Parts: sequence; C-alpha cells; structure tokens
Amino acid sequence: MKRSVLAVCAAIITTTSIAQQQGSRLFKGMYLQWGYNAESYTKSDIHFRMANGNNFVLHKAVAHDKGDFDAIYKKPGQISIPQYNYRFGFYLNRSHSKALEINFDHAKYVVTDGQTVHVTGVIDGVPVNGDSVLNPSTFLHFEHTDGANWLHINYVEQRTLILTASKSRPLLTGVLKAGAGINIPRTDFTWRGDRFNNDFHVAGYNISAEAGFRLFMFPRLFFEVTGKTGYVKYINALANSVHLKGNRVTHSFGYVESIATLGYCIPF
Repeated sequence: MKRSVLAVCAAIITTTSIAQQQGSRLFKGMYLQWGYNAESYTKSDIHFRMANGNNFVLHKAVAHDKGDFDAIYKKPGQISIPQYNYRFGFYLNRSHSKALEINFDHAKYVVTDGQTVHVTGVIDGVPVNGDSVLNPSTFLHFEHTDGANWLHINYVEQRTLILTASKSRPLLTGVLKAGAGINIPRTDFTWRGDRFNNDFHVAGYNISAEAGFRLFMFPRLFFEVTGKTGYVKYINALANSVHLKGNRVTHSFGYVESIATLGYCIPF
C-alpha cells in the first residue's frame, strides 16, 4: 500500500516537472514534508457483521493511539514504525500563499482492551443486550495499527507572520488546510483468541481541517507544527480472523491530532 501511494506521488511529481519544462506553469513550486503525529479519538459505535451470522454493535467503545515513538532511537533505520505523516504540496501562485497538497496520515487506532462496553445484536444465534468486557481471549480485540491510514487532498493557504531581520523572506508563516479523502486501513482483528492482520483495503472516507505554523530556518527548509481535527467513517473495514473469513466492520469517530514535520521547498 505504501509503495502504491508513493508511486502515485512520484507520477504526479514527474508529470508536474514535464509540464513546467514545457512552459505550462500549472504549479509555481512544490514542497515535501515528513514527520510524526499523536491522536485522541472520540468514542465509537462499532458494528460487526460476521460470516458466522454474528451481527452486533459495541456501543461507545474507547480507543487510543499507539505512537511507538521509541522506535525513532531504538530502530532509527525504520522511520515508518511510529505514527508518521508525509505531504506533497504544489503551490498555485508565485507568493506561495495557496497550494494543493497530497496528505497522508499513518495514524494508529486501538480499541482499548479490558473496558466494559454495552453490546447489542446477535452472537452465536442468541440476542444480546448487555455489558461485556473486551478481552482478546474470550471476546475480541480490534485495531487499525498498520494503520488507520487517511489519504486526502488538502487546499492550503499560507500567510507571512514574521519576516527575517533583513526583510528578505518569511521567517514564520501561518498555515490553514482543509481537505477530504479515503481511508486505507490495515485492520488487526482477534475473535476469541483467533487473530489475523488483514490486508490493506479502501474502506471509507474522511474530512479534516488543520492549522498551525511554519518556521523557515533556511529559505527552503522549514519546520511545521499543526493541530488537526476531523471525522473518519469506515464503511466496510476487513475484520477476518485466521479461521473465519468474510467479516466486515462499520464505525466512525472524530479525532484531534498533533503533527510535527520537516519540509523542503522546491522552486520551479
């Protein structure tokens, strides 16, 4: 999945480069970003439709992220273990105040084990309407940790807040972003001890808004810090286990996200 996303981005960059060489001037520059994120999630009603006839809902389930930031120094060669972000932005004007951005957030969503949730529906052919404890061995475990994976297109506006001492270029800018796109999760599901890490799968949509600051340490190199909020809907996430195929999950949640990235501008 990551290779497919990078291939699409590479194709866009190549097409843009050719267009610039031919004088079409569709874009007035671009930028690349890489960084990491942390999330908090709202509670979610998670609807399971299973191949064995089970059809039930976990009401107001609590979930958390899984930063894995210690991998940055424990396994520095594997930069994609923590929750990461990358962006490919294309400036629409010479002042670089407007841009379009391909935005990918590798967030992780883990339904918290050990919590008590209200469950309604049918399990093992029996109607249920009561509280249950989420336990991977006796009931279930559910997470998107390879990840929740939100790919979307942002419209970006940038405004200069502070100039350098020489007044020759921006030192600090403010950025506003808004966008929408698709979810490509890889869902790890355990049903009564039977665990399976499912394939990457287009499973829904998302919308978001983001705001923050860029600090230009050098003319082309910047450090960006933003806060982001959004809504995510999973329509048909895969929730197969090793011995039970054809399971699907529907759920949605809101989130707030903190993001820090390094970026580099490429002029055209």
